[in-house]
Amino acid sequence: MPLQQAKPPLPSDDKRWKLVNATMRRYGYADHALIETLHSVQDAFGFLDETALRFVAGSLDLPLSKVFGVATFYHIFMLKPKGRHACVVCTGTACYIKGAGALLDGIHTRYDINPGDTTDDDRLSLLTARCVGACGLAPAVVLNGDVLGKQTAETLTTRLEALD
Repeated sequence: MPLQQAKPPLPSDDKRWKLVNATMRRYGYADHALIETLHSVQDAFGFLDETALRFVAGSLDLPLSKVFGVATFYHIFMLKPKGRHACVVCTGTACYIKGAGALLDGIHTRYDINPGDTTDDDRLSLLTARCVGACGLAPAVVLNGDVLGKQTAETLTTRLEALD
């Protein structure tokens, strides 16, 4: 009978860790619970930091490299806190051909951020997506959950400036 490895203690007294631990317990602390557990951490805290990745790795008895690899492979996971506003630029084929690169350049010029970054004042996070399913509106952007079509760098930065 194999010995059970002791699970690491919760990283802090924050009650959200109990929710994360409950997710892992529901799956029997099995390695196949990794993605579900990472979702649980992100739902609870808004992003995945090093502390969270280490806790999940220790709890599921996985190498930190595997947990980090999964967290960085899927674009849905954030390794930094999100800004108050989220701008997702579609980089699918239609959007790319119609000017998604110019949208990203315009945002970089105005806010000095790249995809995956958040402005220093935590006002805006910039993300990209392979496709948002709005090819007829190319280039498309999802701003705070709303799909905006046929954007230009000028119209997009004007809209971003108008946010609170």
